[in-house]
Amino acid sequence: MNNQQCERLICSGHPNIRALHQSTFEITKEESLTYSGTCIIGVHADRGLCDFNPEFIHSLASDTALLVTKLSAGKETCTITARGSSRMTLNHPTDIVWRRSSYIDNRTIGIHADFTAKTLPRELISAIIEEEKMTVDMELFTIPEEERSSALQIQAFFHRFL
Repeated sequence: MNNQQCERLICSGHPNIRALHQSTFEITKEESLTYSGTCIIGVHADRGLCDFNPEFIHSLASDTALLVTKLSAGKETCTITARGSSRMTLNHPTDIVWRRSSYIDNRTIGIHADFTAKTLPRELISAIIEEEKMTVDMELFTIPEEERSSALQIQAFFHRFL
């Protein structure tokens, strides 16, 4: 992963989006959403993890990967940073999940994310619900060797993208 790699997906809002989950947020290809789906912030995504470029997936499945995600709906945006992991399989056909924790399953695209559904700006959540579409831009970077030695260095590297 010498240069940044990018992926983009488009999804829709839904009247049942609540965005109250404290440890994750999710985007799904599913078209419907029940009121209990508190982590879901976008539905009817045009792609799932299985549809991403294999090079992007391979690079994200690394302990040195940094994922920078920009959510845009209407005039509202939010940038999220998260880590990749060599334990990621990234092969779920419909669901894409960013997690605050280090838990990983086949839906996980990022761990140690700095936002969750509950902490995303409420103006963005309102725009997602009201707008027809949300754009999700993802950029992938490698954390340089000299910046991997401590949590503080990794955190400082993350915040360059905010």
